[in-house]
Amino acid sequence: MVGVPQNASCGARQKGREGQEGHACFLGGYGFACVRRMQEVRAVTGADRSTRHEQREMVTLVTARVRDAALRKPYVVDAGTDLATLCRELAARALTDALVRDGKRLGIFTATQLVRAILRDEPPQALAVRDFTSFTPWSVAVDDDLYDAMMLMLRHRIHRVLVRDGDEVVGILSQFDLMSFLASHSHLIAAEISRARSPGELAEAAAGVEPLIRVLHADGVRSEIIAELVGRLNRQIFRRLWQMLAPRPLQENSCLIVMGSEGRSEQIIRTDQDNALILRDGFRFDGLERVTQAFTDTLISFGYPPCPGGIMLSRPLWCQSVQDFGDSIRDWVHGSDPEGPMHLAIFLDAAAVAGDEGLLAALRDRLRRVLTGGDSFYARFALAIRQFDGGAEGGWWRRLPGLRGPEAAEIDLKKLGIFPLVHGTRALALEHGITLPGTQARLAALAGAGRIDAGLARDVADALHCMMGLKLDSNLAQIARGQAPDNSIRPSELGRLERQALRDSLNIVREYKQWLGQHYRLDLL
Repeated sequence: MVGVPQNASCGARQKGREGQEGHACFLGGYGFACVRRMQEVRAVTGADRSTRHEQREMVTLVTARVRDAALRKPYVVDAGTDLATLCRELAARALTDALVRDGKRLGIFTATQLVRAILRDEPPQALAVRDFTSFTPWSVAVDDDLYDAMMLMLRHRIHRVLVRDGDEVVGILSQFDLMSFLASHSHLIAAEISRARSPGELAEAAAGVEPLIRVLHADGVRSEIIAELVGRLNRQIFRRLWQMLAPRPLQENSCLIVMGSEGRSEQIIRTDQDNALILRDGFRFDGLERVTQAFTDTLISFGYPPCPGGIMLSRPLWCQSVQDFGDSIRDWVHGSDPEGPMHLAIFLDAAAVAGDEGLLAALRDRLRRVLTGGDSFYARFALAIRQFDGGAEGGWWRRLPGLRGPEAAEIDLKKLGIFPLVHGTRALALEHGITLPGTQARLAALAGAGRIDAGLARDVADALHCMMGLKLDSNLAQIARGQAPDNSIRPSELGRLERQALRDSLNIVREYKQWLGQHYRLDLL
């Protein structure tokens, strides 16, 4: 039986608008919006036709049960498992938590607890996961109201709860799972994806993602939460399409991965495809090129543009066996190809979507062996943060004080702002053996290990999320004008507060690049 705190029941609800508003901030503005709208639905007795329609929509949320949400099957490990092994397994499965069984006790280990472990003097392989596990996790029952599960998270400021069916743990409900259900019925999109029996039906489900983004954005949901939710839906779409197109032997002897911002769950509006296929050594499949090309072409028809750099599984470089992929990784590290470091950077963000995840784990292990004794490589790898500087210390930085005038009419927010933060953090994570996905998670682990000042890590994460939000604003406006979304932003079109936030964020980019330059002694390269 799961150890459940006595006050962990979902039945007791927080009362009082002030308390709920404070807790709802934990999930972003949308958390309080859901609470408020649900209460209004319960209270209102008369309304016009359009209001009654909205009420019916909200009633389905008020009456929904925990079992109605998408519950993730828990990954269970023995309490004696060492942290190094556990982290490798979590990274291979793109997970940030695991259930820990210690006799009759069952607890949960999360990436947050990993930070405490990193501060210990002992190496990770000498530390047992039981020493960093909470054996009194909060839990809910499958038949509890989903509304009450949300209130439990808000009240106790927790990110996930165990889901019980009697004494058995049947799943984990996270913040993002809950918000994906509450946020404009995005669970219906997931259900349509699962039910799709043809690419045409899957295309109809995929078409619902962009309208969902607009609704979430209008409701004030933070950009990083939208990105996480969209990332999960995209992976479901890719997985279902692969199941439709790839015969069973190919599915069982390969691993479909997404990379780059898609792998980090930091992409919102569809930009381009970054995917690959890892094949089991010795496996051969007639017609492989036909299947991979069909996958790329079908995604294009769904609205996922082709990658300008050709980073798609329909290209030979991104469809290889474990051995051949490992050789490519070795060349990216030690070879002279100028594209090598950027190919490696994209691969470092890989997340498994379908197939045998052990193939991706094997490649990561190969990378660790390749990097042994390669300290000089980290500086060369980090040097890419200066890739878009334009060769001048003044340049675009001189436009920061006001971000006005014709010379500041348009800037590439990804090149000048988002990329240096993401890649700088990726370089530090690679150097210090941190395999957690996502820039924010990497920053937290680096700060916990004392590799970066906690204040700087917080500022970098805040700047990244600010620029993701501004980019989303710009992309939605471009789409509304009938334009293809890109990375450009016009400071002159921003409001005063937004322009100030952009200026502050770009100043943080500059400070971070200066710190990285000193850390890696980039001026000597």
